[in-house]
Amino acid sequence: MPAQTTGHFTFANWEERPVSPSEASPKLAHASVTNTFTGGIEVADTTCEYTIVYVTEKTGTFTGMEMLIGSLDGREGSFVVEERGSFDADGTVRCVFEVVPDSGTGELTGLRGTGRFTAEHGEPSVPYTFDYDLR
Repeated sequence: MPAQTTGHFTFANWEERPVSPSEASPKLAHASVTNTFTGGIEVADTTCEYTIVYVTEKTGTFTGMEMLIGSLDGREGSFVVEERGSFDADGTVRCVFEVVPDSGTGELTGLRGTGRFTAEHGEPSVPYTFDYDLR
């Protein structure tokens, strides 16, 4: 039976660089990000890589892969999530993520799950929800 856990994450580092030519529209960028998770997911520093499409200066979509090494509701191990999201002109970011199949290690081997978050511009801490099961 699926379990649900919640918590918060904060951006520890965000390094973004343009990928497309400066005159191109829409614009393509790459971001390397480090996050810290607390709550049901406890991870000191994640490794996250995003590809971002800026449709306008303040709107667009992104995809990414994030590796989490730490614990999930007290179980130690690691797993990778694939993220898909969008951001709009008011600064709201909406994202859904899913565990990459067979990426769980240690006590998280067999992990499957999906999660989501909504971040408002300027929030120092972002709440997340994660539904999962272990096989």
